[in-house]
Parts: sequence; structure tokens; C-alpha cells
Amino acid sequence: MTVSQQRYTAAVVGGGMGGRLSLKALAASPHYELKAACDLRPEVLATLERDFPGIRTFTDHQQMFRECPTDIVCVSTFPPSHEEVTMDALRLPLKGILVEKPLGHTAASGRRILQAIKARHLPMAVPHGLLVKHTPLEIIKRVQGGEIGDLKLVEIQCRGWDIINAGIHWLSFFVALTGGDPPMDVLGVCDAGTRTYRDGMQVETTAVTSVQTRSGVRCILHTGDTLRVNGEEGRQFVFRLVGTLGMIEFWGWANDYRLLNAAYPTGQRFEPADDERPPHQRHLDNLAAMIAGGTTDYTIPDCSLVALELCEGAYLSSRLRRVITLPLQDEAKMPPADDWTPGEPYTGTGGGRDGRQFG
Repeated sequence: MTVSQQRYTAAVVGGGMGGRLSLKALAASPHYELKAACDLRPEVLATLERDFPGIRTFTDHQQMFRECPTDIVCVSTFPPSHEEVTMDALRLPLKGILVEKPLGHTAASGRRILQAIKARHLPMAVPHGLLVKHTPLEIIKRVQGGEIGDLKLVEIQCRGWDIINAGIHWLSFFVALTGGDPPMDVLGVCDAGTRTYRDGMQVETTAVTSVQTRSGVRCILHTGDTLRVNGEEGRQFVFRLVGTLGMIEFWGWANDYRLLNAAYPTGQRFEPADDERPPHQRHLDNLAAMIAGGTTDYTIPDCSLVALELCEGAYLSSRLRRVITLPLQDEAKMPPADDWTPGEPYTGTGGGRDGRQFG
């Protein structure tokens, strides 16, 4: 995408990991003038003032919006606050907005955020790194071009992370990979035994998430702190894309991948030359280009919302012990968790159906 030569003023709400990635990207980009940052913690603001000399800092985002309005706002707070901060930002005469993933702490919240931004016809970025890096984009092109035949299975193993904080990246990639083949249902099981939290969210110790698209393509996502990745030694992630005529294996953020098909029957490793800019800067530079061109492209935000639905669906499935169909229903309207325990002897009471009569 061609980027604009105009400079836009920018502010970031949130000084955590995502906020710092946006701050660094804005400071490095020739298309932005970093003006301000906000965080609830004064000690965080002190480090931001040191690392980004000349910026104004605030502990209240509404005060920042009043006293230092900017062309661009990056919403990089923890997910349950995204909706409030985004709606406040949309009262400004913005030219563009970045909202960190996940869009919200629930799919309903994320949908409201995206609808409000679309109603303004406002250029938007959601910084899913896999959707701007050269390697995964080349892989998507190969798969959609039929180089491994009809895609049947995507298996993902992710050690040290969880569904909502990392799985949302992997699932947004799966949504982009399968194009117009929408996910229809999700089934998940989560172990919560260690009571782990990460980035302000309660997360699983380990989990398996299964997604099925309308055409039957499966995604099996394994996440967890103790997961053993059965790929190349030293890899924290592995993706296996299995088709009717071949397979692609790659390793998340790494730049190399391996293709096995009729043209490469013993497998061939590829390593596309990648952009030196970090992914957040690529997203923000693309945002600048949209603003300059008067265009909007919600492809990545739409993928992100579907991925958020899948994450929420996986957690709901684990709690309610049932397959969750998409689009998500209001949880309050869903049936309660079932007391049927697979593997236990059937007592002959409590209803049920004879499985011998099916299949």
C-alpha cells in the first residue's frame, strides 16, 4: 500500500505492551507526529516521558482528548475498557483510529466498537501482525492459489500463551486464510487449574479449540503454558496447513516456512525477504495511506471480530460443555451447562436418546 507523505498528529491510550508498540511505531514512522500518551499509572508515564521526549502525558484519557486532540488515537488499554475509550475518542474529529486486539472483552463489545467506527466511515487499524508480515501473506496466497489442493485442516500449537491473547492472532489468520468460508461452530475445553491471568484477563493453563467452517475445513488450536510443541526443536509455535495435494508448515512470527507438494515432493524451505518495519508500524502506515486516499478497508477488523467470536465461543463451550454455533447468541439466552457426563454409566433416568439408533 502506498503511504501518505502528510504527517498526522497521534496519541496513545495505554502504556502497556500494546501501547508501547504503537508509541514506538508512531515515533519511527515519517507519517505521524506523536503528541501525547495516557495511562492510569504515574510511574508508567514517567518512563514514557523518558523514552519519548516531548510528549504530553495524562492519567485520564478524557482530559487528554480535551486538552490535546489529535488526528489519530490508538486504543491500547486492557480489553474491557476498549469500548469506553473508543466511544470517547469517536467524539473527536478523528481522521483514523487503531484499536488493539482483541477488539473488546466480548464479541458483542467488539461488534459495537466496529459498528461505531464503520458508521463514521473512519479508517481503522487492528494490529494483527500475521496479516501484514510477508511470510504468512505469501502462505495465504499459495493456499488460496491451490498449491496444496483443497485445504482441509489447520493445526496450530502455541506454547506459553492462551486463546484470547495469542490465539486471537492465530484464529484471525485462519479466518483470512479461509477467505469467504465462514466459521460455523466452535468447541473448546480449557484447564483452569493454575488460575492464571495474563494482560488483565483470566486465561487457561492449557486448552484445545476446534473450529469448523461451512465447507468443513477444521482448525485445531492447542494453547497452554506446558504444551509440548512437536515441531522443529526450539520453536514456540507451529502451524500445519494440510490440503488434499500437500502441506505447509510454518512457525508463527518466524520468516521461513516449508512447502510439501507435487513440485517439492521432499519439501522445500522458503524465507521471503521481509519488511524492516515492525508490524505495528506497517498497520499504522497503511492507516495513513487510507486517510490520504480517502478510503477504508475493514478486511482485517472484520477478521479480528470473527476471531474474537471464536475465542469467546471456545471459552463458552468449555463452561457450558456444548458446541457453540456462530454467530454467538447472548449468553443469558443459552441453555445452562448440561449435567450429562459422558463416560458415566447410564442410569435409565433423566431422559436422553439411544445412540444405537443413530449413525
